Amino acid sequence: MKQVSTISDIRSGVAELRAAGKTIAFVPTMGALHEGHLSLMRLAKQKADEVVVSIYVNPTQFGPNEDFDSYPRQMEKDLKACEEEGVSVVFTPNDKIMYGSGERYFGISIDELNEDMDGGSRPSFFEGIALVVNKLFNIIEPDVAVFGQKDIQQFQILSRMVEEFNHDIELVAAPIARANDGLALSSRNAYLSDKERKIAPGLYRALQYVEKQIRDGVDEPKLLLKHQQDELEAKGFKNDYLNVFSMDNMQPVQKLEPGTTYILAGAAYLGKTRLIDNIILDL
Repeated sequence: MKQVSTISDIRSGVAELRAAGKTIAFVPTMGALHEGHLSLMRLAKQKADEVVVSIYVNPTQFGPNEDFDSYPRQMEKDLKACEEEGVSVVFTPNDKIMYGSGERYFGISIDELNEDMDGGSRPSFFEGIALVVNKLFNIIEPDVAVFGQKDIQQFQILSRMVEEFNHDIELVAAPIARANDGLALSSRNAYLSDKERKIAPGLYRALQYVEKQIRDGVDEPKLLLKHQQDELEAKGFKNDYLNVFSMDNMQPVQKLEPGTTYILAGAAYLGKTRLIDNIILDL
């Protein structure tokens, strides 16, 4: 496995693989790798001959009061995990490599798709993600890129970006990796105290309960969702959102129609930790 930190070196590494007739699957990460990330790499290996991973904590997707400085970083451990998963090349740039040292004059704006869910709670979050992923796609030019379903709004936005920016890349959404008690795996779970960790699966259980009621015939789930938010608050969560969203435009839906796919999604805080989760509803 190669570790490279410059754009010229990652392009050279990918070119060597291409010259050998290999296809490339790419997994972008911010490091602090856990089993969820590793499952993305395993899926990537099924989709292409060689896997390229990036490890970069992207500053443009963090708000001014968010956890950029404290975000977990464990490069040595991450590189070992990548090697054990058979990754061919790991790209570990710094901010200067990715964004230069001078003023930036261009960015990416997003309409409609980021108005609700995480985009509604974290202004400019998805613009920062789209910017860095667009740059990484231009640098690496993979055949396939693999992302996790846990960040479903991110996946939908990037899918539209790939279409509108004419990237010749197949995007693949990997199933959510979960702990034995159902908690969606996340690097930020490291922030949870022991007490909070025991409570944390409650968000997924609330989603499961709502899912069951919808599949049993509830087609206007507003009151049901409010009840589950109240239940979460009683358990110690601070709710951000809990709703059913359109798969097409990521906006809330009041009445559900058969034969349609929706996203049942929630976000809530436990202490300083923000948890997100979702279930895809194919009705």
